[in-house]
Amino acid sequence: MKLSDAIELINNPGVSIPDSSMWADLGCGSGLFTNALAKLLSPGSKIYAVDKDVSSFKNISLPKNVSIEIINADFIRDDLPFHDLNGIMMANSLHFLRDKISLLAKLRHHMKGYGSFLIVEYDMDTPNPWVPFPLSYYSLRKLFEKLNYDSIQKLYERSSVYNRANIYSALISF
Repeated sequence: MKLSDAIELINNPGVSIPDSSMWADLGCGSGLFTNALAKLLSPGSKIYAVDKDVSSFKNISLPKNVSIEIINADFIRDDLPFHDLNGIMMANSLHFLRDKISLLAKLRHHMKGYGSFLIVEYDMDTPNPWVPFPLSYYSLRKLFEKLNYDSIQKLYERSSVYNRANIYSALISF
């Protein structure tokens, strides 16, 4: 996926708020979606890019007015060194968790009272070796409804080059 594709997938007014904000990208990998998010945030914003292996993270023409702090940590097991986030992005990382409810409840404590989750996932429920605990959009809605989130919105959907299932993005707020 190209940077322009990633930007298109997550572009939404709920993400690009006019004031500076703080976000975390959990499971940032190479940083593709971290960079896409940085392009959408207002000047003065900050992103914590978290992965247990940050060696593949690439600074792909980052905007000069958004700071990115790379954190080498396992977001499932480690204590995370940030609070008062406006949002948490999980692009193709939620499907690695068996117990999604416990982690999402824990992560909510890292956000301000009005924070959002920005999720990018494959729209499927059948596991495979690369997506062990998949989460279709239907399943994502059910998951966040159990956690009492009141706004669950599918943003975009596009075909995936890796699978027959589409890839979707969703913005979840409380």
